[in-house]
Amino acid sequence: MTHTFKDKLFIAGQYLLPHHLISRLIGVLAESEWPWIRDPLIRFFLQRFNINLAEAEREQAADYHSFNDFFTRALKSDRRPIAGSPTDWVSPVDGCVSQFGRIDAGRIIQAKGRDYSLSELLGGDTAMAEQFDQGEFATLYLSPKDYHRIHMPMAARLVKTRFIPGKLFSVNPLTANTVPRLFARNERLVCEFESPQGRFVMVLVGAMVVASIETTWSGVVAPWRRRIQEQSFDDPTPVFERGQEMGRFKLGSTVILAFEQNGIRWAEDIKTGANIRLGQRLGQDA
Repeated sequence: MTHTFKDKLFIAGQYLLPHHLISRLIGVLAESEWPWIRDPLIRFFLQRFNINLAEAEREQAADYHSFNDFFTRALKSDRRPIAGSPTDWVSPVDGCVSQFGRIDAGRIIQAKGRDYSLSELLGGDTAMAEQFDQGEFATLYLSPKDYHRIHMPMAARLVKTRFIPGKLFSVNPLTANTVPRLFARNERLVCEFESPQGRFVMVLVGAMVVASIETTWSGVVAPWRRRIQEQSFDDPTPVFERGQEMGRFKLGSTVILAFEQNGIRWAEDIKTGANIRLGQRLGQDA
């Protein structure tokens, strides 16, 4: 793949820039309720990415208290119907199918000619990785224009989470094609669920300028502690309906799904590079 000078400069910056410092500073701006900070940011995004606020519960830019309030806006309840039957898997986000397919010998495809270890993605949890080997995965990229709340692909209960500190490389297609082991290097939250269709994992991947990841059960994931933090859930355990919100990104990133062997048979319209919407059918129990 041939890169322009601008691309090469962007890639070099990924290695040289202080990821966390930049993200924290931008996070402060994104949370600001001062109109002279908030309003230009919101106007820029509306114009730059052609965002349709008619889909949102609050249709006027002036109704948002901060840029992050705008960025994580809720949609009207009828704008993302949940497709298929209760046993069908559905997309948890609006985004793009970056890659999908078989988890082969514990490896996941990142981009053409690049793969990485599922165990490394899960923070070295080899037992969990073995459970999903020979299963299926999907990497769903959320661009700045997308809706940034994350929902459940299937009714399930939360079993365990692992917060894994790391870098904050950009996760756009350019870096996915060039930075080795990108998703296994970035800060991320691994969420393991149990459903009637089997266990599955949702990995919420942080990225450059992502101010934070939030979940509905614990709020903001603490990014200040630079060590793996694991939490198991017994009784009571958070239980979710199919399509229910489970988290959100404050600025864009990526969700990686992993399914057990024979856990899913992909729908015919799921293709690499295809746009996808929350509630769209991913496939059915295999």
